[in-house]
Amino acid sequence: MDKVVHFEIPVTNLEQARAFYGSIFGWKLDDWKMPDGSVHIGVHTTPIDEKTRAPKEPGAINGMIQMRSALIKSPTIALNVDSIDDRVAKVVKAGGKLVQPKVNIMDMGFYAYVSDPDGNIIGLWEDKK
Repeated sequence: MDKVVHFEIPVTNLEQARAFYGSIFGWKLDDWKMPDGSVHIGVHTTPIDEKTRAPKEPGAINGMIQMRSALIKSPTIALNVDSIDDRVAKVVKAGGKLVQPKVNIMDMGFYAYVSDPDGNIIGLWEDKK
């Protein structure tokens, strides 16, 4: 069973979002430079293991605040999968689509976006082996 391991919140103003989410929920917020050169806000809702970057608390997840885009228009979840390539093949066979091919994220793992048949965007995360 694939677990939800990450969330993304798209916004139109990163600094306004930083102030809002940081003050309302007490999340730890860090700038994350992405492979395309953009900067997103990393959201820590729970402490992480510094070596694995995984949440220390079972069941807790962390996420990211990013600029709203043509691709990510509403909050999105990401699932941890053994193989993005294998999962994309299953998604396409079941009527979904690959909407953004996998990319290397900070040398920690790989990330891709797919959509279900209704057009909902889902992130896929594959840990670096």
